[in-house]
Amino acid sequence: MKRCLILITAGLVFLFSVAVPGSIAAPQDIPAKTSAKPELQIPIQQVTLKNGLRVVLSEDHAAPTVSLCITYDVGSRNELPGHTGFAHLFEHMMFQGSQNVGKGEHLILVRVNGGDVNGTTTNDSTNYFERVPANQLDMALFLESDRMRALHITQANLDNQRNTVQEERRLRMDNQAYGKTGEIIGELAYDNFAYKHSTMGSMTDLNAASLEDVAHFFKIYYAPNNAVLSLVGDFKTPEALGKIKKYFEDIPSQPAPPVVDMTEPAQTAERRSQVEDSFARLPRLDIVYKAVPANTADWYALDMLGDILFGGPSSRLYQKLVKEKNVALQVGGGIDERRGPGMFEATALMKPGEDDAEVEKLIYEEFEIVKKDGVTPAEMEKVRIQDRLGQAESLTNTLNRARTLGRYAVYFHDPNLINTMLSNYAEVTPADIQRVARQYLGPGQRSVVLTNPKAQAPAAQ
Repeated sequence: MKRCLILITAGLVFLFSVAVPGSIAAPQDIPAKTSAKPELQIPIQQVTLKNGLRVVLSEDHAAPTVSLCITYDVGSRNELPGHTGFAHLFEHMMFQGSQNVGKGEHLILVRVNGGDVNGTTTNDSTNYFERVPANQLDMALFLESDRMRALHITQANLDNQRNTVQEERRLRMDNQAYGKTGEIIGELAYDNFAYKHSTMGSMTDLNAASLEDVAHFFKIYYAPNNAVLSLVGDFKTPEALGKIKKYFEDIPSQPAPPVVDMTEPAQTAERRSQVEDSFARLPRLDIVYKAVPANTADWYALDMLGDILFGGPSSRLYQKLVKEKNVALQVGGGIDERRGPGMFEATALMKPGEDDAEVEKLIYEEFEIVKKDGVTPAEMEKVRIQDRLGQAESLTNTLNRARTLGRYAVYFHDPNLINTMLSNYAEVTPADIQRVARQYLGPGQRSVVLTNPKAQAPAAQ
């Protein structure tokens, strides 16, 4: 027995069915593939300006606000050896003032007008975003266009933000429990430099960055033809498009940046590393497998497999490691969303004194069960319900919508994926999940990192 749940929020309607506890239907009666496609349609209009800036507009009059996101097609994958950390450094540099905006004034103007503002850097892109009252759209467009057009790149700003980024690295990685584990995983698992180094970059490379290096990086990547502007909220499309053209269309385009090689050679032997962490208090086991780029058929199957294995207290490995065997306090995993080969990861935060080899063996046993017996239709249906509910909750926020549209436009050249992604999950079958488990989770394809707490020196008597 199922009931139909309709969630109406932020001007959008989400329609999906939910299994009712106590249903008389046996698990085998649940269809392997959801027959009806989820009802989710976000209005989108796409325009490309004369200078190459791609614009994605989505009206939503549920609240008198607008959310603006500029997504630049540049992340740490675009960096070269000896020049790591530039993409993240620029996230900070972009708030240091431009031709008509003073140092730090961008943040002040947005916040005193009732908005919020921030930026993020990943391996694959950098974005800048603000949510403001609808009557402040001109201000948001002006601020973003002014720094795209004429950022202040000075030695003083570079030195100041270099120090800020280095301090952020110390705070989030060097002096944080398990902070360097992620960096070590990337270095161990990847062969191509694009994903092999961390977004934070190295202290040595940041110290060596010159003003000329930084100005060159800005000219190549912070151009309108290398960006997507996504706007969601309370506006009229013709009027908003006219304003976007007013502020952005006369910014000169630049030659297209060099194409990034994302290919990875096949891994044929297991790789292992151990880390002693002065800040960790519990051992942690990380097992990763290089897999496929996001928005591919195998990626959707691996993503669903990750949810079945690690997605919450009812997942297979939580039940096995935390509940049944009582050897771990937390488990997690799944495949990440990358433009190049993503990583399928299994992570276990182990209890003190547990045998890490035994925990590792239990994880592999569960992988083998999937390879041999597959997954159940009931597990598939649970994951689809979780995905539909998660997307409905996420997209009620116009800022999340703007950022998602920008990411899909840059990563996959398809912002309408926001409307079709759930249908892609609906196409995955239990046989697909069994196949990708066999194809990508082999012993010779894994990289394993064990992080152990560093033994503390005895206190002086």
